Amino acid sequence: MKQALNRYFNLDSLHTSVKQELLAGFTTFISMAYILFVNPEILGAAGMDKGAVFTATALASAIGCILMGVLAKYPIATAPSLGINAFFAYSVCISMKIPWQTTLAGVFVASLIFLLITVFKLREIIIDAIPADLKSAISAGIGLFIAFIGLQGGGLIVADKSTLVGLGSFSGTTWVTIFGLICVSVLMVLRIPGAIFIGMVLSTIFGIVTHNIPMPHGIVSAIPSMDQTFLVALSHLKDINTLQMWVVVLTFLLVTFFDTAGTLIALAQQAGFLKDNKLPRVGKALLSDSTAMLFGSLFGTSPVGAYVESSAGIAVGGRSGLTAVTTGILFVLGLFFSPLLTVATSQVTAPALIIVGVLMAQSMAKINWEKLEIAIPAFLIVLGMPLTYSISDGLALGFIAYPITMIAAKRGKEVPALMYILFFVFLIFFWVLGAEK
Repeated sequence: MKQALNRYFNLDSLHTSVKQELLAGFTTFISMAYILFVNPEILGAAGMDKGAVFTATALASAIGCILMGVLAKYPIATAPSLGINAFFAYSVCISMKIPWQTTLAGVFVASLIFLLITVFKLREIIIDAIPADLKSAISAGIGLFIAFIGLQGGGLIVADKSTLVGLGSFSGTTWVTIFGLICVSVLMVLRIPGAIFIGMVLSTIFGIVTHNIPMPHGIVSAIPSMDQTFLVALSHLKDINTLQMWVVVLTFLLVTFFDTAGTLIALAQQAGFLKDNKLPRVGKALLSDSTAMLFGSLFGTSPVGAYVESSAGIAVGGRSGLTAVTTGILFVLGLFFSPLLTVATSQVTAPALIIVGVLMAQSMAKINWEKLEIAIPAFLIVLGMPLTYSISDGLALGFIAYPITMIAAKRGKEVPALMYILFFVFLIFFWVLGAEK
């Protein structure tokens, strides 16, 4: 079995091993396991059954991860995307008063369109057209974004009425984050293999000992039924008959498209997969997440996309599809052992996200800061992602600025034609979002 896995995933040529890939897959899973509990909470606000969403989330994530690992052979995990699930529940279902059943149908239609543009390689062409400097900016921006998520989840950064954000209180569960951050930092500096994972284990133990993390009340639990959500999207396709619903479908399509594109670029750059500014097998990677999104809509969850937390697994050495397959299998097992996942609190995963943010931010060194026509859009991407709390919004800011600054520098002919098209797409996107708000 070990030899078969080695041959299929080319472990030797990637300078990795089965043991290292399994550890990376487990680290990625622990880093993103929170989605199993966060997604039901968010979609539950729209009236959806939380138990059904829990199961749908696990299954959709597993399918996406396994497809990504087997087809594309990348260590990139997928799951229902944060942000777009909030748009699903709060903007569409609650604010626009559209039933969650109809909204699920909208996700299904968006996923079908996704599959079509993936098969015709439109997504692949767009990703390849993004200039190298902006790809570096995307990687760095996502690094700052996930570091911000980690700081927020760990309690080190909190909301502030006067300044929007401020320093959190160093008390209670925040000490779990601080302890974990110190452990991971020291282990990383000492170049200890599996430093991030070891740090997460140590912070979990510290949290339990200090009573900041509760002991799990059980080990095994029954799998919640999906009866309330399974195939509901198909029975409500007829409800997508208004301009308002088509705007919703378009928004699902655009946000998920660019969230996933940005994440794939950033993770590929972190792992060293980009060759001549192109990502090999990107078509298979995009097909994997599109298929997972389709299945997710049928199971009963919001759009699925590539997860930035995959960077935690990549940071501990994950380089092949075996990492993603491992994560997918753990999502399936998570259905049975959900009580154990309660120890993987946001304070435990926060140090991993912060350190990974440091690693990804290093790509800023590859940006040509001396050329303002490059520096301005790159800076807007890097800063825009964490400040707007959205990968796609940060991309939009930079992609709108890029053609303008390049034309101003009399370099407009160097801008790929697709970047001009994206300029207008994002202007329309902002106009639509502004109209909805």
